[in-house]
Amino acid sequence: MVWTEAEKIIGYEFKDISLLETAFTHSSYANDFLGDPRKGNERLEFLGDAILDAIVGKELFDRFPYESEGFLTKLRAEIVCEQSLGEAAIAYGLNEFLRLGNGEEGKGGRIRVSMAADAVEAVIAAVFLDGGYDAAAEFVLRLLGDTIDSAKQGELPGDYKTELQILCQKNGHADIQYKIIGETGPDHEKSFTAAVFIGGKQMGTGEGRSKKLAQADAAKQALKKLEEELEV
Repeated sequence: MVWTEAEKIIGYEFKDISLLETAFTHSSYANDFLGDPRKGNERLEFLGDAILDAIVGKELFDRFPYESEGFLTKLRAEIVCEQSLGEAAIAYGLNEFLRLGNGEEGKGGRIRVSMAADAVEAVIAAVFLDGGYDAAAEFVLRLLGDTIDSAKQGELPGDYKTELQILCQKNGHADIQYKIIGETGPDHEKSFTAAVFIGGKQMGTGEGRSKKLAQADAAKQALKKLEEELEV
């Protein structure tokens, strides 16, 4: 596999590409094709989990100089939880690079939020080992920037975009596009309107106080419509 596209998404070019390869190697693949499940990404995942906590913790420490330890701990937990991490990974398409064994592939492991989250933690460790803390931090903050902003405002949206993407992938609809089709209000109180298109067809619109919230609302409407169509 050529890893150039993965590097583009991550925003980092590896000196030792084997680290990235291992980061995307699930233990099931290592067992089926490499003859040893220990050649998978679990050790990198362990390290990446600690680095992720440190990076997000430092970011929150800097952003909220007057908040308590309890507040920061709760906010970090919301940001680095499996759901948020997995959703971000799938939204960026990092799950497409997973190397899975035949069983996991057949069970839909590639679009499982938990597996995508584990792989991202492994990638964080790979970037850290190859390029250091600053490179890892740059990747984490790019990947979770919107999540951190939403958590800061108490506006973490649901996982409608992820649910829509998973449903579309299962039913052969690969092309999903979001467009901001309107905005109203002054700069400090804007409202955005977003539309989501599946295969070029508009399937939903939504509104929100941020572009991400508007997109999540549009995805919610499209998800409902698509589920109704599939039931017919």
